[in-house]
Amino acid sequence: MLPRPLSARSRSGSRSTSLSEYPEYVPRNVEIWTKANAEHTGPSAREAWAQEEIAWGVFSIPESRLSVFGDVAGLDVLELGCGTAYCSAWLAKRGARPVGVDPTPAQLETARQMQAEFGLEFPLIEGVAEDVPLPDASFDLVHSEYGASIWADPYRWIPEAARLLRSQGRLAFLRNSTLLILCQTLEPPAREHLVRAQNGLHRVEWPDTGEVEFHLGHGDWIDLLRENGLQVERLIELYAPDDAETHPYYDYVTPDWARKWPAEEIWVARKRG
Repeated sequence: MLPRPLSARSRSGSRSTSLSEYPEYVPRNVEIWTKANAEHTGPSAREAWAQEEIAWGVFSIPESRLSVFGDVAGLDVLELGCGTAYCSAWLAKRGARPVGVDPTPAQLETARQMQAEFGLEFPLIEGVAEDVPLPDASFDLVHSEYGASIWADPYRWIPEAARLLRSQGRLAFLRNSTLLILCQTLEPPAREHLVRAQNGLHRVEWPDTGEVEFHLGHGDWIDLLRENGLQVERLIELYAPDDAETHPYYDYVTPDWARKWPAEEIWVARKRG
């Protein structure tokens, strides 16, 4: 059974929202990301903001090789689950007009500090991808890089993304590969055999941290995107380069594993007009 939609409300602009108004898993994840901001994402934000090349995933595959975004100059762009907003900053440097949405105040505060330091200004909204306080058909591109793509319920955030896109607008999101999730246990790194069923895959709770993620199989992703007027254009499977090393923080997958199987995937879909 699909989750019930959030209550209807005005979409005209931002608003002040308490965590109690969000889906029940959001406060749990906000707590996780508040801690992460203090321990690693906040301290590493400056390095990410300074980076000129857009890079995808744990093993930093360059955008110049993948061409996911293409030319973004002059586009209205929305990032769902922006965190410290370095991805929006990359796009702003290329002439896009980004807006970032995230439910974690600490992450947004780091993003604002980086905006001041780097002289880049764009709107940052505290909110969830499942219920975005912005008008319909406002964006040419909606994207998520390990934000809404795994931390928000896809049966809620995909309809929101579709609502927010203009006709022929694009959705692009990076997530863990379904295969990696099927091989992942509480003890990193990922195994070389299946440890969970794909049938019924949706909400994944990690009991060691309390965080809640959302993952679907490819068939369910395709059905969900099509049901919301989105046509899949690309599914890019990311493998580790020959010279890749294990990430110092995201050690749940090794380069050896990711050279054999795709550890991450980028979905690109277009809203039918």
